[in-house]
Amino acid sequence: METITKQSPQGCNNICPTPPPLPGPAMNCRRKGSATKGNSCASTATRDLWDNLFDRGYRADVTIRTNDGGIIYAHAAVLGMASPVLRGMLKQAKGVGHKRLISIHGVQHDAVRVFIRFLYSSCYEQEEMKELVLPLLVLSHAFVVPQLKRICEQQLENSLITLDNVVDVLQLSLLCDAPRLVLLTHRMILRNIKAVSATEGWIAMKRSHPALEKEILESRIYEEQMEKERIRKLNERKIYLQLYEAMEALVHICRDGCRTIGPCDKDLKDDQKPCTYEACKGIELLVRHFAGCKLRVPGGCIHCKRMWQLLELHSRLCADSGSCRVPLCR
Repeated sequence: METITKQSPQGCNNICPTPPPLPGPAMNCRRKGSATKGNSCASTATRDLWDNLFDRGYRADVTIRTNDGGIIYAHAAVLGMASPVLRGMLKQAKGVGHKRLISIHGVQHDAVRVFIRFLYSSCYEQEEMKELVLPLLVLSHAFVVPQLKRICEQQLENSLITLDNVVDVLQLSLLCDAPRLVLLTHRMILRNIKAVSATEGWIAMKRSHPALEKEILESRIYEEQMEKERIRKLNERKIYLQLYEAMEALVHICRDGCRTIGPCDKDLKDDQKPCTYEACKGIELLVRHFAGCKLRVPGGCIHCKRMWQLLELHSRLCADSGSCRVPLCR
C-alpha cells in the first residue's frame, strides 16, 4: 500500500501489469504446503483460491446429496460451466430459497467430493486418485468431463490396473467408451487367464455378464490357435531354410569341392580357407556314407534315404540339369 501511495498518477499509467499465466493442463496438486513443481506462484494461488472456495462453500447455492446421506455444497455457476449434464440437472432442480438440490448416487461420497473439487481447480490428490480411480472414471463419463476422464485412463494405464481389478476395469471401460483401456485389459486377461479367472471380479462377471465371459474365453481359444499357427509357420520356415542351405551346400561340394571332398577334376588342399556354408559338414558326412554304404536300397538305410531325398529335391529344383555337376541330376 505504501508503494502505491507514493506513486504519482502519471507513473501509474506508465506501468503495465504483468499478465496472468495461461491455464495449464490438469495436474496432481499437493495441498500440504509444497508448491507444485513447474508452475508459477500466480497459478498456484489461483488453484488454492478455487480449492478454498469449494472447501469453505462460500455463498454456495447448490446442495449435492450422495450415498449414505452425505452432503456437498457447491456453486451452480461452476458446476454448469464444467459439465453440461450438471447444467441440465440444475435447470430442473428444486430447492428451498436460492439453494437448489441435486443428487448423485451410485458411488461413494468421497468419490463425488473429489469429482466436484476437480471441477473447481482441475486438481486431485494422488492417494485419492489411486483409491477412487474407477468411480471417478464413471463420474467423468456420466457427467461429460473429458479432462478428468483422460486423467483416469492414463492413471489406470500407467500403474493402477492389477490382476484383482482388471475384470472390473474391462467392464467399466466398455460402459464408459474407453477403447484403449478395453484393449489393454483384454490383453492382460488373456495373458493371465488362469490367475484372473480365480479373482472375485471374474466370479461376479460370470454371474452378471455371462456373454462377456464367453467372449473372453472364445478370444482365448482364438489366441491359442493363432499361436499354434504361428509356431507351425515358424517351424516350416525353419525346415525350408535348412533344405535351402542343404541344396546350396550340395551344389557347392559337387561343383567347387570343400575340405577333402569334391569333384574328380579338382585338387583339394588341406590348407583351404574355412567354408562359409554351415551345412557343408553334414552334407560331406552324408555323401561319404552314401558312397560306401552297402544298404543303398529304399528303406534299407535311413542316411542313404535322406541322401536320395536331397538328390531328388535338387533335380526337381535345378534349372540347368544339362551342365549341373550334382550326380543323377539329369
